[in-house]
Amino acid sequence: MKKNIALFGTSADPPTNGHKKILEELSKIYPFTICYVSNNPKKKHKEDFPIRSHLLKILIEDLENPKLLFNQSVSSKWAVESIKKCKKIYEFNNLDFVIGSDLIKDIFYWKNFEKIIDEVRFLIILRKGYPVESNTIKMLETYNMKFKISTIKIPNISSSKFRLNSDYSNLPKSLIDFVKKKNLYKSTKLDE
Repeated sequence: MKKNIALFGTSADPPTNGHKKILEELSKIYPFTICYVSNNPKKKHKEDFPIRSHLLKILIEDLENPKLLFNQSVSSKWAVESIKKCKKIYEFNNLDFVIGSDLIKDIFYWKNFEKIIDEVRFLIILRKGYPVESNTIKMLETYNMKFKISTIKIPNISSSKFRLNSDYSNLPKSLIDFVKKKNLYKSTKLDE
């Protein structure tokens, strides 16, 4: 039986210790995890795409794990395009698309949803406050989607919370100096 690889696209606005934990755990499960930053068409992003991409790249390089591959060239705002690019580059058909439970209900409205569900299995990462409800599971099953609900435990940290409170303890240490030097994610709060 062939092992799957993981495809982990994220807005990473900014990457947090939650992202770091997900990456560390994915590397224990998969032979490879392809990582990239994407622009979610339903989100307004605080920092520009190149900045967020650079931050995720710094985080992945800091983890020094050969199972984590940063490849920005697979990025697209449409999941179907990222999946297609990943399969073409890596010539790997067994692909798990990593998604947070906060976004799982949105997939039914994604561009080319029917094609996506034929191409991948979904690995659903549970986030606090976003349970996968029984009616959502029934919908996933109705569409004959391949999915697995992960047992990965991640901290209750989100990029949006960081943008609200600028609590640098929520960022990986490898990113803090860069974020501060470039004066990123500043709201009305001054540096602590």
